[in-house]
Amino acid sequence: MSAMAARTILHVDMDAFYAAVEQRDRPELRGRPVIVGADPRGGRGRGVVSTASYEARRFGVTSAMPISQAFGLCPHGCYVAPDMAKYARVSGQVMEILGRFTDCVEPISIDEAFLDVTGSRRALGGGATIARALKDAVRAETSLTASVGVATSKLVAKVASDLRKPDGLVVVPEGTEAALLAPLPVRRLWGVGPKMEEVLARLGVSTIGELATLDPDRLERRLGTHGHDLVLLARGLDDRPVVSQHEDAKSVGHEHTYDVDTADLARLRRTLLDLSDSVAARLRAHGLRGRTVTLKYRDEDFRTLTRAQTVPAPTDAGDRLFEVAWRLFQKAHGRRKVRLLGVSVSGFARGPQLGLFGEAPSRADALRDAVRERFGDDALTRASLLSPRGTPREPRR
Repeated sequence: MSAMAARTILHVDMDAFYAAVEQRDRPELRGRPVIVGADPRGGRGRGVVSTASYEARRFGVTSAMPISQAFGLCPHGCYVAPDMAKYARVSGQVMEILGRFTDCVEPISIDEAFLDVTGSRRALGGGATIARALKDAVRAETSLTASVGVATSKLVAKVASDLRKPDGLVVVPEGTEAALLAPLPVRRLWGVGPKMEEVLARLGVSTIGELATLDPDRLERRLGTHGHDLVLLARGLDDRPVVSQHEDAKSVGHEHTYDVDTADLARLRRTLLDLSDSVAARLRAHGLRGRTVTLKYRDEDFRTLTRAQTVPAPTDAGDRLFEVAWRLFQKAHGRRKVRLLGVSVSGFARGPQLGLFGEAPSRADALRDAVRERFGDDALTRASLLSPRGTPREPRR
């Protein structure tokens, strides 16, 4: 494990990202409880909380909570519909800043990423020094804060980044990984959801430290290879590499992991539409169109599937991506609750001229991008979100 121990891994997690962007751009929201994810028809609508500011969290409002429940806990809060295109642009700024510290950056969602800065230490200093400089740069250029965990592995860095939010910095020295993890609930480990938590509880395991004492081979016989890996993670042993995504990456994608597994089809549909719009915005920002749409689907038992479809012509349209992703989801979805959804696009063609058989540019997307660029992110919204009747509408982009 010496090679792994020599690494310096950072996990950067933006603090209450969507809410923080809204508070930054709207001074009247600063210092107030902000709940992003509201139904455009008002706080008592059918939306789901995407992000709650830290002021709102003091009232018990959490991500993935129905807006109606959040309104009951915090009726005086500021309820804001999400603007995914704006958040994607700010995310692009943040990722560009991270790329100045290392060329090994792995975004894992719109507001968090892993960095392997092992090769940057000689020029930029140790992990703590790099993390402070990174945090300062993010704050100076975006007026937002990030929490950073520094460790020898991805798992421990991710756990560390969550310990002192917001605006936190936690450094885990080599050799202390297991001690940091030991008192934490076993649910904090990757791969442990409600079902696995119940299984481990029946074995008398409730903390990561208790899990670390088990025989990996014995747990593997009980749970399969996943059991063996869980024990190693509990001991702080994680040699997974940071996989960089350069501009010439083979795919562009976003994922969303639910805090609580869900079977709500309306909510799952909204998530796929949000993901599709976010991916489409990134494609257009980089002058890319893709032919292959891939759905990533993980259920409550951590069964992970990927399903892909290649469309006749390259596209950068959110509606088109969603159409394919929703079709793939309907084929993959069973009776299990869903833990994670992801949408990615590959098979790129660059530029607006795609030849005789290329898909025509989306006038709606082009107009929306142009108007928002000139007049701000709230200048346009989807007409479908304005209907007061029928199926619950998705939050405004």
